[in-house]
Amino acid sequence: MTGTLWLVSPVYFDVEAFRVLRERLLEAVGSNAALSGATVRFVVVDDSAGRDPEIAALEDLGDVRVTTPPFNLGHQRALVYGLRRASAAIADEDLVVTLDADGEDRPEDLARLVAPVVDSQPSELAVSLALRTERKESAAFKLAYLLFRALFRVLTGTTVRTGNYVAYRGRFVHETLRHPYFDVCYSSTFLALDLNRTLVGCPRGTRYAGQSRMNTERLAIHGLRMLMPFLDRIAVRALAAFAGLFALGLIAVLAIVTITLTSDSEIPGWATTTAVGLGILSLLAVANFIVLFAVFTQSRAVALIGDEDGDG
Repeated sequence: MTGTLWLVSPVYFDVEAFRVLRERLLEAVGSNAALSGATVRFVVVDDSAGRDPEIAALEDLGDVRVTTPPFNLGHQRALVYGLRRASAAIADEDLVVTLDADGEDRPEDLARLVAPVVDSQPSELAVSLALRTERKESAAFKLAYLLFRALFRVLTGTTVRTGNYVAYRGRFVHETLRHPYFDVCYSSTFLALDLNRTLVGCPRGTRYAGQSRMNTERLAIHGLRMLMPFLDRIAVRALAAFAGLFALGLIAVLAIVTITLTSDSEIPGWATTTAVGLGILSLLAVANFIVLFAVFTQSRAVALIGDEDGDG
């Protein structure tokens, strides 16, 4: 390919791992005929917000551009920040790849990941996502991740097995990356939006150096953020559940009242208690129905904020 290949990574006190990643990415590009003609540029987003003294040395590398946000954003929003800051230098036809800096997104998978985008027309806005086929984690983490995926599937109707390893053209940065869902969660927004996407099987690699700073609290926050771009789907599913609960409660209460008024049969105490409980739940369901409907309509409108005057 001709043009520029932009490789964008968030770095949070992880310069040693990034240096190894950079060398292996350069090797991967140089050994692939389809990519060897490209000019390689790295964008490092310093998610330490200037607190990591080792970042400064990266600026001496001729192919590295360091972008420093004013405060810690987390790896998801750091990617979006770096891409938007570099967007003026990225041409529509350029190839952009985002990946973590620790080596778990493997450089040896780069050629396969970008192939669907390279083979597409720039106007198609093709997106290629790394599908995690294998993870080298502890048994406890795998179990927790399996439960999260099950919950994610129930709430959204979508299976999540992708991360930050994504490839697309520069035009995607100038247009689609403006969507506000990307401000919430970079990785899951690719699944939430109606995009021309291809999934490429890529096993997750191992960390090159240092220790992961992802603790349980940050992992939980990340999981919640992954759900937020699916707020409209979650709202619709919840609305259906609340409507069903309301109907069930209403039917139970009507049945109790009808039997009381038209029959001499004695109604068990547990049936009355159950009916009252279902009636209360029905009222709560109506209240939640109204709240979720308001949230749903707001989530559909927020994507237009800032763009309503775009056509002049």
